[in-house]
Amino acid sequence: MKILTVAIPCYNSEAYMEKCIRSILPVGEEVEILIVDDGSTKDRTPQIADSYAAKYPTIIRAVHQENGGHGEAVNAGLCNASGLYYKVVDSDDWVNTKSLRRIVDKMKELEKTGGVDMLLANFIYDKAGANHKKLMRFKNVFPVNEVFGWGQMRHMHETQYILMHNIFYRTQLLKDCGLQLPKHTFYVDNIFVYQPLPFVKTMYYMDLDLYRYFIGRADQSVNESIMVKRVDQQLRVTRHMIDCQDLDALKGEKKLRAYMLHYLSMMMAVSDIFLLLDGSAEAKEKQRGLW
Repeated sequence: MKILTVAIPCYNSEAYMEKCIRSILPVGEEVEILIVDDGSTKDRTPQIADSYAAKYPTIIRAVHQENGGHGEAVNAGLCNASGLYYKVVDSDDWVNTKSLRRIVDKMKELEKTGGVDMLLANFIYDKAGANHKKLMRFKNVFPVNEVFGWGQMRHMHETQYILMHNIFYRTQLLKDCGLQLPKHTFYVDNIFVYQPLPFVKTMYYMDLDLYRYFIGRADQSVNESIMVKRVDQQLRVTRHMIDCQDLDALKGEKKLRAYMLHYLSMMMAVSDIFLLLDGSAEAKEKQRGLW
């Protein structure tokens, strides 16, 4: 069995997907790479996926499906995953190979005593054209290089969040919590880093700079004008998060509950802001409905 499955959701990703694949590939046979072609039609994404799978058949598998959006690609990766742990790396991002290799070695070591539910590292906001790349570290929040639970979590700064970029889940945990991301919906990474948390009991944090989160493509979902246009999808995700967990049931885990409430509050604020930017009567009605 592989120690880790890395899913790479791809949609018309010809221009950048190989950089992502090549950042993971050198880690070797203990990692399974699933290139999930989400119904690409405009370029050679399916052919690139198949060529890598043919060249590295013991490491890479190509998964082809009808277009279902980022969430459905993550779902397909999880459904096909054979690794003990599961990670998503978007096709326009990449990882530090040396850091990933160290994390895989630690996973193998942890498995000797039963493993953990979630492993965390650092990530970098790699904004196009910016001289300074913002590093997000968590050594002020989590114990370093030891197994811990939510009770040992310290205060997070306002800008610190557990994101898809810096987490590895135990694969079976994601299946046990019933995670199924909505189809044809942007911003589902927020569900991915929220819904499973009450199922996480043991964690391990490594102070390594792992993930490079690229920001700068004109069509990216975090572009402000695009977010205003896609506000209905933001609302869909926020409502899913409200409904998927009764936070009052987490009173025994005060720090986990406080963190999830903080994250949900951030999602409500983002939804509110983009409805305000829309400014239409319909947007105001949606705003009232959300609250």
